[in-house]
Amino acid sequence: MQELFNQAKQLFLCGYKTNKLKIVTLTLNPALDKSTETAKLIPEQKLRCSAMRIDAGGGGINVSKGIKTLGGASTAVYPAGGYNGLMIGQILEQAGIETAVLEVKGDTRENLSVTESSTNQQYRFTLPGVELSEADADRCLEVIEQIQPAYLVASGSLPPGLPAVYYEKVAAFAKKINARFILDTSGEPLQAAADEGLFLLKPNLNELSALVGVDKLETNDVDDAALSIIHQGKCEMVIVSLGAQGAMLVTKNEVKHIPAPLVKKQSTVGAGDSMVAGMVWALSQQKAPKEIVEWGVACGSAATMNKGTELFHLDDVIKLLKWIQLYGERYRLDNF
Repeated sequence: MQELFNQAKQLFLCGYKTNKLKIVTLTLNPALDKSTETAKLIPEQKLRCSAMRIDAGGGGINVSKGIKTLGGASTAVYPAGGYNGLMIGQILEQAGIETAVLEVKGDTRENLSVTESSTNQQYRFTLPGVELSEADADRCLEVIEQIQPAYLVASGSLPPGLPAVYYEKVAAFAKKINARFILDTSGEPLQAAADEGLFLLKPNLNELSALVGVDKLETNDVDDAALSIIHQGKCEMVIVSLGAQGAMLVTKNEVKHIPAPLVKKQSTVGAGDSMVAGMVWALSQQKAPKEIVEWGVACGSAATMNKGTELFHLDDVIKLLKWIQLYGERYRLDNF
């Protein structure tokens, strides 16, 4: 098995490192992500913590980081200000990730993740972002238009100051520049963008339920619900995140469950963004839909194996991908 893994890794590194189609990620609410551990969370006591880990964060930025780990390239477009904004830029520069930064007033937010080591429970504290005007957000779109990407990936929440329907505007903009738009968000922003239409949606079960207007969906209802969205012209591909059960691929011509391998979970921070990174990288390599989801599930699962705000390691992705390809068939939902 180790020899098989080494061969697969070598083929990957030799054959798939070139980014074939240009990718831009858009992060309208970036953050400086900080993570640490303490033995036990106890109110009103001084808690001794491990050394702080600091990462550049926010949905699209995480996607760009994941694409870089896979050997691909993207341009991360985001607004930033203050010391935290400078730190995000330095971290991405050191990682070799191309950026296009819109300077704004105020200090970019930070998020804190604390793991209670005695229970492995994780507590995530998310602060509101700096207020962003629609005019400033539109300046980000102007930068993207100059880049002319084949794929535009928007991920994460909208910051204060932007209307809840702003991603609908981004979807229309993507059509204008002939970019395939991939969106990973939730609530009204997701619904509005879907109404405008985009290329790929990655909802979870709750988000898919909201998109089709029902209170709750069971797993065996996913394919019909996703197909209804496609037939309404809201997107071309739906990849439903099923958590520990993997993901469901739905296109006009194909429905396929991709199971997730069983791993020791350390943290879920960035797992969804890692899944998107794997899928977008695979799209840029012009892989088949099933392979796209396999890469996404492998990257998302690999991210949960690391502590705090760290994303995935390439070696873990390749091992998990081989498991999905070799053994996944017996674990698919349609075989249960």
